[in-house]
Amino acid sequence: MDALIEQLRQRFREALVAAFGGEFAATDPIVVPASNPKFGDYQANVALSLTKPLKQKPREIAETLVANLNIADICQKPEIAGPGFINLTLKPAYLELVLSQIAVDARLGVPTVKLPQRVVVDFSSPNIAKEMHVGHLRSTIIGDCIARILEFRGYEVLRLNHIGDWGTQFGMLITYLREVHPTALTTADALDLGDLVGFYRQAKKRFDEDPSFQEAARHQVVKLQGGDRASRRAWELICEQSRREFLQIYQLLDIKLQERGESFYNPFLADVVADLRQQGLLKEDQGAQCVFLEGFTNKEGDALPLIVQKSDGGYNYATTDLAAIGYRLQHDGATRIIYVTDAGQATHFAAIFQVAQRAGWIPLGVSLIHVPFGLVLGEDGKKFKTRSGDTVRLRDLLDEAIARAKADLQARLAAEGRTETPEFCDHVGQTVGIGAVKYADLSQNRTSNYIFSYDKMLALQGNTAPYLLYAYVRVQGIARKGEINFEKLGTDAQISLGEATELVLAKHLLQFSDVIAEVEQDLLPNRLCLYLFELSQKFNQFYDRCPVLQAEEPQRTSRLILSDLTARTLKLGLSLLGISVVERM
Repeated sequence: MDALIEQLRQRFREALVAAFGGEFAATDPIVVPASNPKFGDYQANVALSLTKPLKQKPREIAETLVANLNIADICQKPEIAGPGFINLTLKPAYLELVLSQIAVDARLGVPTVKLPQRVVVDFSSPNIAKEMHVGHLRSTIIGDCIARILEFRGYEVLRLNHIGDWGTQFGMLITYLREVHPTALTTADALDLGDLVGFYRQAKKRFDEDPSFQEAARHQVVKLQGGDRASRRAWELICEQSRREFLQIYQLLDIKLQERGESFYNPFLADVVADLRQQGLLKEDQGAQCVFLEGFTNKEGDALPLIVQKSDGGYNYATTDLAAIGYRLQHDGATRIIYVTDAGQATHFAAIFQVAQRAGWIPLGVSLIHVPFGLVLGEDGKKFKTRSGDTVRLRDLLDEAIARAKADLQARLAAEGRTETPEFCDHVGQTVGIGAVKYADLSQNRTSNYIFSYDKMLALQGNTAPYLLYAYVRVQGIARKGEINFEKLGTDAQISLGEATELVLAKHLLQFSDVIAEVEQDLLPNRLCLYLFELSQKFNQFYDRCPVLQAEEPQRTSRLILSDLTARTLKLGLSLLGISVVERM
């Protein structure tokens, strides 16, 4: 089943051809959801865009289009408003028919793509020997959400964790540990990640202040890159300790990733430089091998260089990222590569995308996409940090969210005189706490900074995960109270829409497929969040004004189906955000 908005667009394309000829077959009909219910449900604005090519008034064009528009099975008679807007209102009979079909569809009417492709989503990407902090939250959950939606639509998604597991920092750390804690380089579990972080800071301080230590660290990097067995063993132990800590957070967040760190691409770096040289793109600048970028200039107006090989013969992030592009295209067969990182890396990715394009590596139809996101801010509007000024550890943030959600639940249970098991409180506390953190982030426009507030994200009112979960729980409460098995309502049961709030809810349910298609293209999870929030609002209005269990048949069964369809849409939508539901709160 095609998304409704795509069906409407196709009908308009057919009307354009019938009215004005085949040369208008590719014209965008500009069909969008109506901005105000008084204008109907959808609006087509194509008539205004055709004024110049047709040399007619937009209202005349709209009238001709409507005369050729075959849409009576979906909409009431179209209305022309203003200078030529075509307003469309869905027929209740059409809504009843389509929702009855969606109600027995496990995918709730969302089709899979006709031509599934291989997509790489590069996200999370913490650094070895450093703890994941609040900045990693955004990349991790935005990337996971994008991957979930693409997978649901039928794409073959490769979820890659491009961890920082190579480079000068390992030379520093191994050299320092060899002095102060040599067993850490030969024995598993000799350190935990907290110890490693402390040692890394001390090693960095020595590296910045002590030239002899700096020289020893650089020599250690050369040994590591050359495959020295003892250095390799030390590096593996350091990486493994960090991985164990990362895995605990990924399990808590329900994130699945395939690690392919910077070290993976090390064998391909020399080939990158050689290929760029063969393409005639490399130029030497102060001993370094560079590609001078088009459209990137310094204050003097000179082209900026992208260094791909340093003057000492070493490589850098740009070289590794170029090698990663080549591998993902040639070996992974990717047709779309999506990088989810903070907005501060936008220039870096624009540069490497340009170099890959100029080198002729990017086949026609393949896209490289940077998905940038803003900062997480504290309630003072500044970068979110601890009171001591340190960056907030991601594990601490998640633990506090779970503790607060559990405490909030226990306070409500006490106020209501209810008793629940410790296992129930633990489960609901973790589900709501983690869901609240994810939703608070994903509901923001990812390109903007946002203020982190535990109180706001755990509120039962407003655009929050608890509000959506409560709407879902409300439907399960209907089932428990009425001893209803939604799966046994019957595939032949029909939806009947009479009340205004039923129609509003039904129309919103029908837009789910449209919203998923939009997020697939625009990679903006906040659009799905807004849809689910508005669905919860519309369901609560329907629930308050339309009796469900007390209604007479066949209205009772119709409203039960409508309630169940709402809950299933919420559950599926939340799962695409990486959020689980609870049956009771």
